[in-house]
Amino acid sequence: MVCGGFTCSKNALCSLNVVYMLVGLLLIGVAAWGKGFGLVSSIHIIGGVIAVGVFLLLIAIVGLIGAIHHHQVMLFFYMVILFIVFLFQLGVSCSCLAMNRGQQESLLNSAWRILDNKTKTDLESQLNCCGLLNTTATRVQFDKDYINCPVVCKKDCLSCGEKMLYHATTALKILGGVGLFFSFTEILGVWLAVRYRNQKDPRANPSAFL
Repeated sequence: MVCGGFTCSKNALCSLNVVYMLVGLLLIGVAAWGKGFGLVSSIHIIGGVIAVGVFLLLIAIVGLIGAIHHHQVMLFFYMVILFIVFLFQLGVSCSCLAMNRGQQESLLNSAWRILDNKTKTDLESQLNCCGLLNTTATRVQFDKDYINCPVVCKKDCLSCGEKMLYHATTALKILGGVGLFFSFTEILGVWLAVRYRNQKDPRANPSAFL
């Protein structure tokens, strides 16, 4: 059987979805581990990571069942949803790679404003810093965060924003690169699903097109 045959397409699609399932379980496990060890206490952050993991896990299960049973409807919804995820992830990955320092500061400020005080103090304790960015535009928020900062070395500590931005460029490149890699595996999954869906099952009635 050549690699482009029915069995090869089926096995490749099943293998790809098994990988997606493992990634989904990994995300759920990492979120639970972070919560259990007190690394992040915000239920919104934990819930978001778990939601992404569960979504990826469900999509992988749909694709795996559709591949095993050659189910036309499940394969159709699988490839449509996976293509939408591909477009979204490709856009986010390209944005990460193209983001400059000014945009990074704006993004950090937006994210910092929606965090609750408990999450902020957790980050300050872990990073040994106080506040986000001590600039003219953010002076009021920085002074408020400085008062509530639990770190001992307030006067000598860097701001959390300075520490985050120091590693932000490298982190964004890594995130963008990983995101691009997985986005191309998703378009591979779409191509495999389309190809496999239009192939005949050799075990079925040769006169029937499945």
